[in-house]
Amino acid sequence: MIAAGALAGVRVLDLSRILAGPWAGQTLADLGAEVIKIERPGAGDDTRHWGPPYLHDREGKPTDQSAYFLAANRGKRSVAIDIGQAQGQVLVNDLAGCCDVLIENFKVGGLARYGLDYATLSVRHPGLVYCSITGFGQDGPYRDRPGYDFMIQAMGGLMSVTGEADDLPGGGPQKAGVALADVLTGLYAAIAVLAALRHRESTGEGQYIDLALLDVQVACMANQAMNYLVSDEVPGRLGNAHPNIVPYQAFASADGHLIVAVGNDTQFQRLCDLVGEPDWAEDARFATNAARVHNREALVPALAEHLRLRSTDDWLAALEQAGIPGGPINTLDRVFSDPQAQARGLRVELEQPGVGPVPTVASPLRLSATPVAYQRPPPRLGEHTREVLEELLGLDAVRLDELAAHGVI
Repeated sequence: MIAAGALAGVRVLDLSRILAGPWAGQTLADLGAEVIKIERPGAGDDTRHWGPPYLHDREGKPTDQSAYFLAANRGKRSVAIDIGQAQGQVLVNDLAGCCDVLIENFKVGGLARYGLDYATLSVRHPGLVYCSITGFGQDGPYRDRPGYDFMIQAMGGLMSVTGEADDLPGGGPQKAGVALADVLTGLYAAIAVLAALRHRESTGEGQYIDLALLDVQVACMANQAMNYLVSDEVPGRLGNAHPNIVPYQAFASADGHLIVAVGNDTQFQRLCDLVGEPDWAEDARFATNAARVHNREALVPALAEHLRLRSTDDWLAALEQAGIPGGPINTLDRVFSDPQAQARGLRVELEQPGVGPVPTVASPLRLSATPVAYQRPPPRLGEHTREVLEELLGLDAVRLDELAAHGVI
């Protein structure tokens, strides 16, 4: 018997689209919350159309579910309501009263004209936890600007430290290969929602959460941000190298590349022995990590000359035996075929009626008493509209038919 999820009994109304908000909703769903996704009739979440690739049904025909949409909408029920119509606004307001949490990522003030902003809903539903996700937050000179992950990675500093230095081949700023600002904002949103629910347990009061992609990106600059704040020196791009640890980067081997991640002086001593340069560990230029950081331009090329003499697999076996952290640079096919990834079950398939198995990436959350459970595949557009409105609002078939005839649902 599967244990009830940690958030069993929590109901979330997800009015968000694209990635940050949906990622938060999916995280809460994985933990047992019931998540109801509100989408525009006939169109749905923008990411349903962000393909190819698209999921195919049992007959090989493409569905409306792009791989991008599948990435962030597992575990939800889809309800298609036109909030541009007054009757649609009433439906969503009523649904909010049946929910504990509302997540939205409209522009600042965008839901006020529909009467679905926090100031309006909190009067009728004072226990509601309302999470707004925007590019720049609810105040400040940029509050009205749209915010997309790419521009946030640039404005928040990530691209200034990502990529090779300007004077090297291929140098220049680079974004991360996935929308990290969005994903990290989704995770922070889930954390904030959990904190607000804990507050409500003791007070009965809901609250408003103002979450900005820019704020999250700056917060996640972590050691790079602190390096600047402590030293007043602006960090630059180091490619695959680390600003505070040496050697900690990618190296070419005889047949490819590998990562060497030396985290302390003992590991460095072992590496010196392994490459046949034991004297490096006693060299004042390299004996401590601080010295290696200052003298990376002397050490790294010399180490690279040794590492290019053997194959990646040879080096990885030798590094593992010596207790030195290292690893391959895997493409995604190798990631999902890796024995560790398979042992951890990082690919999960969920059965969808009429479509068949839907692949998805497992949640990394492992809880012993309340494990993650994948109750639903990502929904088809409006798949649960009638089910939810009948179940939560008590609408009968006649009323539902009437709403559908007017294009409200």
